[in-house]
Amino acid sequence: MLRHLLKLTWKRKSRNLMLSLEILLAFAIVFGVAAFALRYLQLYRMPLGFDSTDVWSVTIQAGDNGRQRFDAGVYDSLRRGLLDLPEVKSAAFASFEPYAMSTYSGFMRRDSQAPQVRTEMIEADDALAGVLGLNLVDGRWFSERDNGSAARPVVINRRMAEAMFPGERAVGQQFIDGEGAKAPVTYRVVGVLDAFRAKGELATPVNFAFLRFEAGKTEEDVRTIVLKVKPGTQRDFETRLNRRLKLIRNDWTYRITPLSTLRKTMLHTGATPLVVVSVIAAFMLVMVAFGLFGALWQNTTARIPEIGLRRAIGASAGQIYRQIVLEQFMLSSIAIALGLVLLVQLPLTGVLGESLNWTVFALAAGLSMLVIYLLSLLCALYPGWRASRLSPTEALHYE
Repeated sequence: MLRHLLKLTWKRKSRNLMLSLEILLAFAIVFGVAAFALRYLQLYRMPLGFDSTDVWSVTIQAGDNGRQRFDAGVYDSLRRGLLDLPEVKSAAFASFEPYAMSTYSGFMRRDSQAPQVRTEMIEADDALAGVLGLNLVDGRWFSERDNGSAARPVVINRRMAEAMFPGERAVGQQFIDGEGAKAPVTYRVVGVLDAFRAKGELATPVNFAFLRFEAGKTEEDVRTIVLKVKPGTQRDFETRLNRRLKLIRNDWTYRITPLSTLRKTMLHTGATPLVVVSVIAAFMLVMVAFGLFGALWQNTTARIPEIGLRRAIGASAGQIYRQIVLEQFMLSSIAIALGLVLLVQLPLTGVLGESLNWTVFALAAGLSMLVIYLLSLLCALYPGWRASRLSPTEALHYE
C-alpha cells in the first residue's frame, strides 16, 4: 500500500508540490507560535528568586535629576518614619524594585586577563534580602560586618557564579569592572543566590549581582524604597503611606505601587507579543486550511475517472476513503520532514540562544506535527468521503 501511494504521489509531483508547500508553511507557522508559547511556559516555571507577596515599592521623585546627594540621615529618617506605620513590617532601599522596566548592566571580569561577563546589577542596602525573601544557597547577605571592606561586597546569583568562577566556590572570590577603567572597582562575593529574575516570570535568566549600598560612599543614591507590609493590607494604605512620606519630606513626590500591580503589568507586556503573533498565525493557518481544502477538492474531482476504475475492479468505498486520507498524510509527512530538516538548524547553530533550547524544540516540533496531521485529516475528510460515495457507473461516464 505504501509503495503504491508513493508511486501515485510521484506521478503527480507537480500538482502535489503546491500542496506540500502549503503544508510546509503551515508547519513553520505552528512551530513558531508553539516554540514561543512553550518558551514562555518554561520561563514561567523557572525559579523567580524572590517573593513579591505583600511587597510595595515607593519611588522618590526629588525633582533634582539626581544631582542632590542624600546623606545617611535622610535614609535613616525615611526608614524610621515608615517603620512607625503599623502596616509596615520592614523597609529597604534599592536602585529599583523587581518588575521595574529599568535595567542597569555592565561587564565584569575575574581579572584583567579574563573574558568579560555581562551582568545586570542592583544597588541595595542590608535589609533588602529580608524584604524580598531572597534565597541564598551559599554565604550570606551583606551587613554591617562589611563596613570598611577594601572590596565592595556583592551577592550574585548562581548563574553568574558559574560564568565567573566555573567549577569553583564563588564565596570569597573577587572580580573587577570589565569596562577598561584605569582604576577598576574590586568586588568581593559574600553570598550566592539560587536565582534572581528582576523582570519577572517571563524574563530570560541572566547573570545578576547585588551591590552593597552605603549612603555617601557610592557614586549615586538609590531612590526606591521596598516595603514589606502585613498580609491583607488594602490599596487604601497608599493614602496613609503618602501622607507619612510627606511628613518626612514635603518637597518630594512619591510614586507608590504594590509589586502585585507591577507584576500584572509585566506579565501583560510580556504576553502581548505572543497574543498578537498567535492571532496572526491563526488567521494565516485558516487561510492555509481553506487553500488546502480547495486543492484537495479539485484534486479529487480531477481523479473521478481513476476512482471509478478502482471501484469497478472491486475497491470498496472504505478503501477509496483511506487512500485519499493516507495520500494527504503522506504529503504532510514529506512537508514535515523537510520542515524539521530546516528548523533543526536553529538549535544546532544556537542562533536563538536559550530561547530555542532542545526541550522547547522537541515539544514544539511534536505539537506542530500533531496540529498539521489533524489539519490534514480535517481537510481530507469531506473530499475523501465524496470520492468514496461515487458509484462506478457515474464515475466511468464522467467527462
